[in-house]
Amino acid sequence: MQSIILVGGKGTRLRPLTFETPKQMLPLAGVPMIECVLESLASHGVTDAVLSLGYLPDRFIEAYPSNVIAGVRMTYAVEAEPLDTAGAIRYAATVAEIDETFLVVNGDIVSDLNVTRLLEFHRERASEVTIALHPVDDPSCFGVVPTADDGRVLAFVEKPPPGEAPTNLINAGYYVFEPRALRRIAPEGPVSVERETFPILAAAGELYALADEAYWLDTGTPQAYLQANVDVLQGRHSRHHFTGIVAGSWRHPSATIDASVTLLNTVVDRECVVGSDVILEDSVLLPGAVVQSGCQIRSCIIGPEAVIGTDSVLGPTCVVGAKERVAAASRLSGDVRLGGV
Repeated sequence: MQSIILVGGKGTRLRPLTFETPKQMLPLAGVPMIECVLESLASHGVTDAVLSLGYLPDRFIEAYPSNVIAGVRMTYAVEAEPLDTAGAIRYAATVAEIDETFLVVNGDIVSDLNVTRLLEFHRERASEVTIALHPVDDPSCFGVVPTADDGRVLAFVEKPPPGEAPTNLINAGYYVFEPRALRRIAPEGPVSVERETFPILAAAGELYALADEAYWLDTGTPQAYLQANVDVLQGRHSRHHFTGIVAGSWRHPSATIDASVTLLNTVVDRECVVGSDVILEDSVLLPGAVVQSGCQIRSCIIGPEAVIGTDSVLGPTCVVGAKERVAAASRLSGDVRLGGV
């Protein structure tokens, strides 16, 4: 089975981390998220996938020169200009010459969703497109999808105001498409699947949806990216077998960590250096990061080769970009973003 993975976004909410790295290439306990996504799909029979690329496409192509990710054969569809979600699906399907039922997945979603059941439901309803839904406490930041008893979508409400959503079931970013549904997408230019294509399909009675309460997380913000890593460390995300997790934390074998360091729900990636008397809690250190002695870092992301000066205290939720230097004895907390182009 084939799948299209949408990975063309700029990841603006995760800046400065995404100035140099696409968000789907950011790691969970050392494993790029795109590998976790594709490993999950492979377990449900996906053998081939198209990466719909726009932003920093060479980062993906160079990382996987064999055109295989997690055992799935890859085709790369690089957009010359941004085509939005439906436009990206249309273009990727054309590049790969897809002519049978296929999956579409938002590449920044980490989930244990039962794709096999979603496919079965889609075939039972004989619909053009079927959407996976997921319940959330606050649906105002997502596309909300009320349905009839048989799963037919009644409306597609994109990001309703707080307290006004007709349901708490949101678009989970997993879709099953029939090739004939592609004709619903305008043949040229940017088109939004959420705001344009899905409402057209719903009005035609050709859009169905199935709720799934499996693990699901949109990793598009620093807080969510940190949560995804902590969930891995705590065993809440089960599709990928993560190795080397000890006492709720993970450290790469090449990392140098002083024996006096306290690690709590923390990821320390390759070639990181952590000095004496440091506390690291609910945090991620990306490759080559350095934390000097006496620091306390909680709920923060330290970018590649960044340096945190001696006796600094960083609190929720600091994001330090690649190669940035934080001066000794700094006190930072809140929505702090350090680094840029």
